[in-house]
Amino acid sequence: MTLAPVLTRYWDAPQSWTLDTYRRHDGYRALPKALGLQPDEVIATVKDAGLRGRGGAGFPTGMKWGFIPQGPGPDGTIKPHYLVVNADESEPGTCKDIPLMLATPHVLVEGVIIAAYAIRASHAFIYVRGEVLPVLRRLRAAAQEAYDAGYLGHDILGSGYDLELIVHAGAGAYICGEETALLDSLEGRRGQPRLRPPFPAVAGLYACPTVVNNVESIASVPPIILNGIDWFRSMGSEKSPGFTLYSLSGHVARPGQYEAPLGVTLRELLGYAGGVRRGHRLKFWTPGGSSTPLFTDEHLDVPLDYENVAAAGSMLGTKALQIFDDTTCVVRAVLRWTEFYAHESCGKCTPCREGTYWLVQLLQRLEAGGGTAADLDKLLDIADNINGKSFCALGDGAASPIVSSLKYFRAEYEEHLRLGACPFDPARSTAWADAAESAR
Repeated sequence: MTLAPVLTRYWDAPQSWTLDTYRRHDGYRALPKALGLQPDEVIATVKDAGLRGRGGAGFPTGMKWGFIPQGPGPDGTIKPHYLVVNADESEPGTCKDIPLMLATPHVLVEGVIIAAYAIRASHAFIYVRGEVLPVLRRLRAAAQEAYDAGYLGHDILGSGYDLELIVHAGAGAYICGEETALLDSLEGRRGQPRLRPPFPAVAGLYACPTVVNNVESIASVPPIILNGIDWFRSMGSEKSPGFTLYSLSGHVARPGQYEAPLGVTLRELLGYAGGVRRGHRLKFWTPGGSSTPLFTDEHLDVPLDYENVAAAGSMLGTKALQIFDDTTCVVRAVLRWTEFYAHESCGKCTPCREGTYWLVQLLQRLEAGGGTAADLDKLLDIADNINGKSFCALGDGAASPIVSSLKYFRAEYEEHLRLGACPFDPARSTAWADAAESAR
């Protein structure tokens, strides 16, 4: 399978982030085409194209737009609609939305205008991580260029459609990547997940109908409108059509963003990325960030689309492919992830708040070679008490790497107990020394 540069095709162009560069690469050509359609026709186009959310769960984007209620509510009032773009990219290993916004912010802005028009929203928000100041400045500059060119504001391109776009800086909380916590944060409250129902499509931002979409999902809309349904469906698989960004990081020769049709395999992507670093072999990897169950080298040929990854026992998630070679202690890697989730838990629900704390205590002891074999079963027991029982997916994400690492690498956990230390400690381990020698 070959790569499919669509969103990334001119990332290396001089000043790729400017309006002039974007226009030279078909920029804002999809917008008048969309404005010439009825809003429901735009929704139907995205639905028929089969675009699925690129932020994690893979929910059909057009279907989500179609959930927005039209007309007056039960009380006879018509509430405003809102579009919110989730740019709070914070899943460990995920780095696709930030470079997209940095290199080509206008493709997101054009996607926002088309999506907001489709759901009949007159206000849109892009919620960005507050730490990424260069992205924040670049998005705001792009929005201003769009206002000055008549693509935002009053009577866009003479269509009679009005849209105001606000680029909002978050305060750096992982939990605000969860859509309802993001909405609370956007309203000025502490970012914590809401109970559902009601869902955001019915009562989202300011208790009004709201669509929350990932950056890549919205950025994929202009190419679909411009090139058509058949073009988009010519890539990927029947149930997971189109192109997407895969983030390769870790022990790989050429880490970075690789845009390919859905269904490409890690083996193929590693071929483009130069393979695992010289002298080492693949040990384990994540298909969708640290909150997805681990895969091993036996999963190299699993097609990386939503159905096949799920059938193999994991989730495609954010398509963050973290590569770990044979020098990595899986217990230490899982411990670091679990410490992250314990730190980022909002504390609202007991399973996540208490469970992640105790998972960290057990893993710290095990990684140092302490504890007993019963602690391994206790890890699984606590993970089971968190998984599916917390307000949001953070608890599930904390449990996933623990359960999957014990499934594939229980012997390595037991080796820690047998040695009374980490077998990958350079002072004690021949495995580490052997790996270092082979690299030379």
